[in-house]
Amino acid sequence: MADTTVIKVNSQFSPKGALGQKYLASGINISMRLWENEPPADPKPETQREYETVGYVIEGRAELHLEGQLVILEPGASWVVPKGAKHTYKILELFTAVEATSPPAEVHGRDKA
Repeated sequence: MADTTVIKVNSQFSPKGALGQKYLASGINISMRLWENEPPADPKPETQREYETVGYVIEGRAELHLEGQLVILEPGASWVVPKGAKHTYKILELFTAVEATSPPAEVHGRDKA
């Protein structure tokens, strides 16, 4: 029997979350989201999340403040925020990035502000 769980998601029709993210493909243990054309802004309050995040910068620049470290995010850079790590982002230039979260961030409201 063929696997019928394979899906294709077109970001043009993806739902948006309350924080501006577009939800992309999602499985049981991992999901993707797109942050597209996020404008420069002051950093949000430091937070800790119940999921691990890996990301890849497509366009723009941002600062990731992670457990006392400063990581500059620019096109071609990728990063990891471990589950439970204290962090915040400061967008410096119009920013587009893809993130994957495990477990999926949107389950049970994990990605709310």
